[in-house]
Amino acid sequence: MKNHSFFFPAMLPLLGIMLVLLSGCERNKENLEEYVASVNAMPGRDIPPIPEIKTYQPFDYPNHKRDPFDPSAIAAQLTPENKPVSHIKINNNRSKEYLEGFPLDSLAMVGTLNLKGALWALIRTPDGTIQRAREGNYMGQNHGKIRAISEQAVDLVEIIPDGYGGYMERPASIALKSK
Repeated sequence: MKNHSFFFPAMLPLLGIMLVLLSGCERNKENLEEYVASVNAMPGRDIPPIPEIKTYQPFDYPNHKRDPFDPSAIAAQLTPENKPVSHIKINNNRSKEYLEGFPLDSLAMVGTLNLKGALWALIRTPDGTIQRAREGNYMGQNHGKIRAISEQAVDLVEIIPDGYGGYMERPASIALKSK
């Protein structure tokens, strides 16, 4: 059996503090009891009635006869062999260019360069390097091909999925970043 003679004397001050703190819980509660009694003595108020809910009136859009949730709407975009109508093809055998390794929104046009009559765009990549790009080059991760370069912007066309198993073209641009 262990000797606990050291433990008990060390606990006496702690027990004394706890008794003092707990004795504070038995203070005079007359003010609280008076307040509760005055609140209970007040007359109750009427609860307003629940507002009347208007019934939903559907709206028929004119000249819209197709149900947007009808699965046949997707089938209308496919040929009888269930092949997409889109004629846009992606050349997966083409070597990727350096600027295609970055999302388009992470690239910034910082200027232009005129070399031998050809206008080049100066593009800053997220890793801080400046790359040259000209019409016909690719940039961004959606097969974006540069169509035009001006002093203010680079215009390109991206190829993105159309949701029906094919692809569609989407115009995009990168404006000159002001300092």
